[in-house]
Amino acid sequence: MIIVMKVGSPEAEISRLCEECTAKGLTPEKIVGKHKVVIGLVGDTASMDPLQLQEMSPWIEEVVRVEQPFKRASREFRHGEPSEVWVDTPNGAVAFGEHHPVVLVAGPCSVENEEMIVETAKAVKSSGAKFLRGGAYKPRTSPYSFQGHGESALELLAAAREASGLGIITEVMDTADVEKIAEVADVLQVGARNMQNFALLKKVGAQNKPVLLKRGMSATIEEWIMAAEYILAAGNPNVILCERGIRTFDRRYTRNTLDLSVIPVLRTLTHLPIMIDPSHGTGKSEYVPAMAMGAIATGTDSLMIEVHPNPAKAWSDGAQSLTPARFKELVQELGVIAKPLGRWESSPVAVA
Repeated sequence: MIIVMKVGSPEAEISRLCEECTAKGLTPEKIVGKHKVVIGLVGDTASMDPLQLQEMSPWIEEVVRVEQPFKRASREFRHGEPSEVWVDTPNGAVAFGEHHPVVLVAGPCSVENEEMIVETAKAVKSSGAKFLRGGAYKPRTSPYSFQGHGESALELLAAAREASGLGIITEVMDTADVEKIAEVADVLQVGARNMQNFALLKKVGAQNKPVLLKRGMSATIEEWIMAAEYILAAGNPNVILCERGIRTFDRRYTRNTLDLSVIPVLRTLTHLPIMIDPSHGTGKSEYVPAMAMGAIATGTDSLMIEVHPNPAKAWSDGAQSLTPARFKELVQELGVIAKPLGRWESSPVAVA
């Protein structure tokens, strides 16, 4: 349930209402929009009458019941306004959200060595990326596949961050690793295989780093948003949803089925920013550019693209990785679509 305040409502009145709602056993969350303040009420509101709540103050414009099972993640909870996730990086704060330029995230599937990760970081930064992706810990289908260097790879990501100024996005797989990964990462990634690892969702929800939540390979949209609700309910409001392809009946030609229709669907259901990963979504580098451009046209807030200096020799997922040169070309192609939509930033400054 949400309480929508009238324009110009006094701060003292908003505070009084929050205290009164707390006394009723509810948890009020103040959301400041562009024009109005909304108070989200979390708790047992099923038996409460919206008309009676509206009588609590003459400054209340309306009281609306949130019908979705996910409350904090619901678009209704913010009275239709999108949220923004701001991330501090060495080169300044970067915003994820539908009223901001598309954020490019690029880098290899896994961190192999310092030379490779630093070289890749500088290359994608010069082409316009704001964040470097790279796995220190890698969940793999086979126990015999490369699982990542683990903690030692975090030091290599820190070196790449220092050399390039990019923010770092890397995956956390275990609750025991959250704190040490958060010391290096600017955004914590919860991968597809851990989307419903509820202990991990609560753990990342209890810390203050933004969280990138990838959709499970067989997850429905509602299950995905409910997973985000766990993070929000634990106290972390900074969640980005990432579509990375789902498993369907035909896997002969692509690794997964990239669900671009999820973008307009999510826009109606949730206020959270959206990222698209066309690399995992297709599994083949030749299909990545087309799906990335499609994602821009459909309205994504961000793209995550795998880039490796030598894909043929990559330790993991080389088949879906672009070379730095192809990534640079792709960024120029993406700009042609994004600029008319008002979703593109000016040309980046190259890193020496």
